Amino acid sequence: MTGLVLKKNADKFDVMVNEQVFTCVARNLKEKGIFVGDKVEIDENNTIYKVLERKNLLIRPPLANLDTMIIVVALLPKPDFLLVDKLIIFCTVNGIKPVLCLNKKDLSQDFIEEVKESYQKVCELVVISTFDSSVQELKKHICGITALAGQSAVGKSSIINALLGEDKALIGSFSKKVDRGKQTTRLVQLYEIEKGKFLADTAGFSKLDESLLNIDEFELKSYYPEFIEPAYKCKYKSCLHLTSKDCGVYNAVKSGKVSKLRYENYKILQDNLKRLKKF
Repeated sequence: MTGLVLKKNADKFDVMVNEQVFTCVARNLKEKGIFVGDKVEIDENNTIYKVLERKNLLIRPPLANLDTMIIVVALLPKPDFLLVDKLIIFCTVNGIKPVLCLNKKDLSQDFIEEVKESYQKVCELVVISTFDSSVQELKKHICGITALAGQSAVGKSSIINALLGEDKALIGSFSKKVDRGKQTTRLVQLYEIEKGKFLADTAGFSKLDESLLNIDEFELKSYYPEFIEPAYKCKYKSCLHLTSKDCGVYNAVKSGKVSKLRYENYKILQDNLKRLKKF
């Protein structure tokens, strides 16, 4: 039987086969390992004997076959858009579709418009609140296995609660300390939101800088799609868009055609690449 690993607890695994969930153990699979999100074969004794080929494999969090990442941003805590850009690049590198979710939409319409201006050409955006039915719009963006990502206290667990409903809501998921943030999620688990649509509750994504190690300084600019058109006006094809001299991207930023926020993040990431390559 072929099933999906929903949860791992020590040496036991919750595996969904059709509509049933079985508690399983593994057999001789230590080398490859078994991760939440894996598609596996189990026998009549509820033993996992084979892990099927993976689309991708993330180590932190330990999660396999991620299809979509919903990056959650709110007005509070103060948003970290450098993290957002790192997550978008992380998605592209790993074959994951990024979706930017603006939560707590009632806080500031100006904030929502500013984010839309910077990111609407980069990835899909959705604006929601867990206090009304707009949170259900997220279901349209949940495809296969989907994870929520973003800073602590932006409302990731509250979003999962709203989508799961009261009878399945997570316990102790909300923190009022939004100024500093409080990490409440510790393990990785998949929750079925709708048939065939699973949402991963994770402790966050902490291998982002290591993903950048596989990108060189000339490749990084390709992860900023809004640079492509103005880059045709750069004098040199090898332009890294870091100076004002003969650079079409710099001029596009100056004229407001390219987001200054995104451009400043790009320059920071270029500096980070140089630093990472030294080690």
